[in-house]
Amino acid sequence: MTLMSAMKTIVLFIACLAILCGCAMQQDVIALYDRTTVLEQHCENLQQGNVKLEKDSTQLKSLMQECIKKQEVKEHYHRTRSADMHVMLDGLREQIRILNGKLEETEYLLKRKIAAFEDMGAKRKNILDKVEERSALNYDCIVNIQQYLNLESSGPDSKIKAVVKTDPLRQSTLADSGGSEDEVYASAKQAFDQGDLEAAREEFQRIIKQYPKSRHADNAQFWIGEIYYREKWYEKAILEYQKVIEKYPKGNKVPASLLKQGFAFLNLGEKANARLILNELVAKHPKSNEAKIAKQKLKRLK
Repeated sequence: MTLMSAMKTIVLFIACLAILCGCAMQQDVIALYDRTTVLEQHCENLQQGNVKLEKDSTQLKSLMQECIKKQEVKEHYHRTRSADMHVMLDGLREQIRILNGKLEETEYLLKRKIAAFEDMGAKRKNILDKVEERSALNYDCIVNIQQYLNLESSGPDSKIKAVVKTDPLRQSTLADSGGSEDEVYASAKQAFDQGDLEAAREEFQRIIKQYPKSRHADNAQFWIGEIYYREKWYEKAILEYQKVIEKYPKGNKVPASLLKQGFAFLNLGEKANARLILNELVAKHPKSNEAKIAKQKLKRLK
């Protein structure tokens, strides 16, 4: 039984009771009926409101469920993104760690190479000092021989001159000529090729003194070393080749000077020093023809 039916029953019951008791008039019954009608209408409106409220409540629940689902989807997405970001960060940290390791390794190797080059430079300096010392001793021996044989010495750099047949007219021309650096160099090279080593040495030294910035200066210094090498004065040849390396580091005779230094040490029986110089040549000038010759020589020295 609904609320409205119950109210109607109560009203009818009250009306009947009033009529039976004779205490109510017809107008009171009508008024009571009107009130009942109003109450019925009001109850009906309440029922409609309840129905609408239930519908709104259902829609609200549906919206809330959709919002909850969307929120769950967003949270899942953010959790996934967060996990991916953590994985990426871990990967980046690992890459940074690897790069730091490689950087430390590279730095360590670089320091070792620098130390090796410094050690090589120190060894080379010691070698040159020994060569210079030996050269000085040889010079003293030669001076003593000159004094014993009553030979004249023309100065501190003079040595026993090689006996070479030369044209007197040509020697006079070389001594008195005031030609250009190209002419002097050509004349000196010609003398070297013909075996007139003393005349060639003087002219090459003249180029270095008179034309120190000449494009032939490094070549002239190299040929001076070659002259001493031909005379088998290997200690002096090593020192003259060293001048090429130090004074003309960008010249085209540096590889050849290193190669001939190595050969000079071999001729002196110093294989360790020769191996050191030839390895330096291969390391610093790997694409040169001299480096190829040095490699072949090093193979035979092992």
